[in-house]
Amino acid sequence: MQELIYIAEDEQNIRDLISSFLDDAGYKAVPFENGDLLFAAFKEKEADLVILDIMMPGTDGLTICKNIREISNVPIIILTAKESEMDYVMGINTGGDDYLTKPFRPTILMMRVKSLLRRSQMQSSKEFEEIVFGDITYSPENRTIESKKVELRLTATEFQVLSYLLKNKDKSVSREELLEEIWGYDSEVETRVTDETIRRVRKKLDGAKSNVYIETQWGFGYKLTILEN
Repeated sequence: MQELIYIAEDEQNIRDLISSFLDDAGYKAVPFENGDLLFAAFKEKEADLVILDIMMPGTDGLTICKNIREISNVPIIILTAKESEMDYVMGINTGGDDYLTKPFRPTILMMRVKSLLRRSQMQSSKEFEEIVFGDITYSPENRTIESKKVELRLTATEFQVLSYLLKNKDKSVSREELLEEIWGYDSEVETRVTDETIRRVRKKLDGAKSNVYIETQWGFGYKLTILEN
């Protein structure tokens, strides 16, 4: 079955280029000239992945991303013409799973799309071993991560990051390893996407008053620890 991908991009040449590459790769691409049209369609039928430009007529891409995230954990790629750290942070903080600055090579976008869809499918696949660490329980069979028997509301990316750390709870995990295993690529420049996702997961663990904390191993990566009372 073809994966359905929605694209909101106001520049027609870019919109057509992305759609063409996605169609050629075997996906069903549905382009929109603004985010409002995409969101209206999404509420009628969810896509398997969403590609959002930030600067568009009508509602901006960050707001559309936030609105989608309130109703779905669908993977979202944020596009922007501005190489701005603030744009990047805001994009990730509003629920984006990945980020690309224009101009970009279509092959790079395709790599990100395949990686995000693979990750989303991994979240849906059945594993067998339940993991308990502190007050956190990871149930592959139910595809849930709970803190004190209350399910954490995680995006597909956050779920994969936390579940990977739980599977490797007895060791430190490098940023590069997370990028390779979760995002499917390894780039020193892109380690910030790992850092921002970790920050979001920490915030959700803190909001659940969990005794599990993601400790930063400076100059290396992360390790799960149990906080003492």
